[in-house]
Amino acid sequence: MSESKPNQTQPPATGYQSTEEMIAAQGAYESDALSRAQADLAELQAKSAELADQYLRAKAEADNARRRAEDEISKARKFAVEAFAESLLPVADSLEAGLIIKDATIDHLREGAQATLRQLLAALERNKVIPINPQPGTTKFDPHQHQAISVVPSEFDANTVVTVLQKGYAIADRVLRPALVTVAAPK
Repeated sequence: MSESKPNQTQPPATGYQSTEEMIAAQGAYESDALSRAQADLAELQAKSAELADQYLRAKAEADNARRRAEDEISKARKFAVEAFAESLLPVADSLEAGLIIKDATIDHLREGAQATLRQLLAALERNKVIPINPQPGTTKFDPHQHQAISVVPSEFDANTVVTVLQKGYAIADRVLRPALVTVAAPK
C-alpha cells in the first residue's frame, strides 16, 4: 500500500506507535498551523496599514489640491477686474484733466472728448470687449447679438438691419449688451 502525504488541514492519522506520539504530532501540527496563520495575519495587517497610509496620503493630497483651487478661484474673482480697471485709469485721468481747463473752447472740448473716447475704446479692445456694430443693409438680423426695436419698410431684404440705434458689446463671445437695431420688414 502506498503512503499518502499528510493533509494540510489535519495531521496524518496513521504511523504512530502510541497515543502520546499522536498527541505530540497533533500539537506540533497545530503549532505549525498557528505560526503560519500568525505570519499570514501579520503580513495582511502590514499590507492593510500600508494601504491605509496610502489612502490617507491620497486624501490629504486631494484636499490640498481642492483648497489650492478654491484659493485660486477666490483670487481670480477678487482681482478679475484689476487689469480692466488699470486700463481705464488713463481715461479717468484725461477726463479730470479736461475738467481742470476753465477757458476751453468747444473745439478743445471736442478734441479732448475724441482723444478720451479713443483711450476708452483702446482700453476696451485690450480687455477683449468688442463692439457689435452691424452694417445696415448687409447684416442679417441675429437675435443673439441684436435687439430689434422695430420693423420698418425698406428696400433692403427682409430681416436685414436697416439702422443701428445703439452699438452692442461682447466679451469673449458673450454678449454684454445687444445692438439696438431696426429691421427691414418683409416685402
